[in-house]
Amino acid sequence: MGTRPWILDDGLWALIEPLLPPWPERSPGPRPVSDRLCLQGILFVLYNDIAWQLLPMELGFGSGQTCWRRLDRWQRAGVFDRLHRVLLAELNAAGELDWSRACVDGPHPREKGGPDTGPSPVDRRKTGSKHHLICDGRGTPLKVITSAANVNDVTQTLALVDGIPPVAGRPGRPRTRPEALLGDKGYDSNAHRDELRHRRILPVISRKGSPNIKGIGKLRYVVEQTFALLHHFKRLAVRWERRTELHDAFVSLGCSLICWRRLKKAASRSR
Repeated sequence: MGTRPWILDDGLWALIEPLLPPWPERSPGPRPVSDRLCLQGILFVLYNDIAWQLLPMELGFGSGQTCWRRLDRWQRAGVFDRLHRVLLAELNAAGELDWSRACVDGPHPREKGGPDTGPSPVDRRKTGSKHHLICDGRGTPLKVITSAANVNDVTQTLALVDGIPPVAGRPGRPRTRPEALLGDKGYDSNAHRDELRHRRILPVISRKGSPNIKGIGKLRYVVEQTFALLHHFKRLAVRWERRTELHDAFVSLGCSLICWRRLKKAASRSR
């Protein structure tokens, strides 16, 4: 990672630019700040977790209000979810996704307020929210759901599995299902095991009151690693956005950046 990771390289911008909605040809007012500069301002906030109004004007990214409005506009257009799907397809085409298994987990970030919050059961019942994540066998994030901190992990199992987007990149139909799902005792539910089998997914989930499945920890460590990568983006470690959809836009952008780094590493290995 460079010393200024919020500066977009040309390769990533080439993937993002076609996804952005065009501006009206006769837009009133002064010429808007370029999309690339605004996106770099959004990335600056994502990495540094500063208030929008404190975004330094000398960086040339426009005001914090301008960048916030662009984030809102792009979220409404579905730009960040589409970018995540594009990068997953690129990784799949490069053979960098492991569909033999997927892992789920749900530690919680701190939160300042807003929808999808609730008393945390592990933090003196402070109001908060949490992320639920499903990743492939190599730790590539496939889907993240934001919920209140008091939502049980097991309730989000099927939503995570069903929320995996169709991933193209290989001949045939896009891939949407892993072969197996690994989870800790927080995901222990016979009903959910039956639903996973109905989806042709093998549940590998430890049971409460019994020893953990032998070797499952060595396979599940990737999901904890992915959470560490996600929460390296300071804006995700502590949720400030009161609107869940804007927080989720940051989450999708963080997932996309993780995918982009892995794609670049795969390209460098093949040279």
